[in-house]
Amino acid sequence: MAAPAFSATLVTFRTPAPMLRKALESLARAIEGARAAGALSEAHVHVVDNSPAHAGAEIASVVRTWPGEAGAIALHAGHGNVGYGRANNLVLPLLRSEIHLVMNPDIELSPDALLEASRALQAQPEIGLIAPSVVGADGERQYLCRRYPSLRVLFLRGFAPGALRERHRRLIDEYEMRDALGNAQAEVPLASGCFMVVRTALLARLGGFDPRYFMYFEDYDLSLRIGREARVAYLPSAQVVHLGGDAARKGVRHVAWFLASAWRFFSRHGWKL
Repeated sequence: MAAPAFSATLVTFRTPAPMLRKALESLARAIEGARAAGALSEAHVHVVDNSPAHAGAEIASVVRTWPGEAGAIALHAGHGNVGYGRANNLVLPLLRSEIHLVMNPDIELSPDALLEASRALQAQPEIGLIAPSVVGADGERQYLCRRYPSLRVLFLRGFAPGALRERHRRLIDEYEMRDALGNAQAEVPLASGCFMVVRTALLARLGGFDPRYFMYFEDYDLSLRIGREARVAYLPSAQVVHLGGDAARKGVRHVAWFLASAWRFFSRHGWKL
């Protein structure tokens, strides 16, 4: 069986150059490792920059350092801040791959993350989306695969004071699937958009992310839509480091986006108190 072609999209917005450089370096190493093992063939990486034109010079400079042996890279800029999902969708018509990675610029891949993901997709055709094992910069495990959320648990996680969160720790832990995700592959309802390995044909057939979500919940919506046609699987052997944070810590504008997207998500998929 021929090795599948690979593509990836990273959406940036005023992303610090050192962060993007580390993300791309780790992606290049992972691509090179998977290609050397025969798990991937050609690779095409797309950086979609939502930054204003005057703020994109550093992004362009980092993209120019991409090593050619890791495949081709393209920078898409000048369209303004169109939101996370819509920015990812801009490159959908350009993809000629079998496997596509949606990746945040605050992610660093382990060298064999793509090798493990590609092997799993080739061995298990029923899988449509793979979510990785994630740790933070401090090495602590992050539980980014989730069960369907309730309004209560979203409030507790995002906005409640620490003491109140601890009183409801069991409810939060259940939402974060801490009881189900260990060292074995597992099926999950919702995966995080910070790192999703998907079958390109399935992603294209579904139209990618719903562009009506400017930010937040577009990954949950996509997970549910993929889950109606294929398995969404947590793969512990695919490991990444995630440097992101919670919406409530990013200011009023992010909180507003979070609430607007939550309303859209629950209105479409069903309310749970």
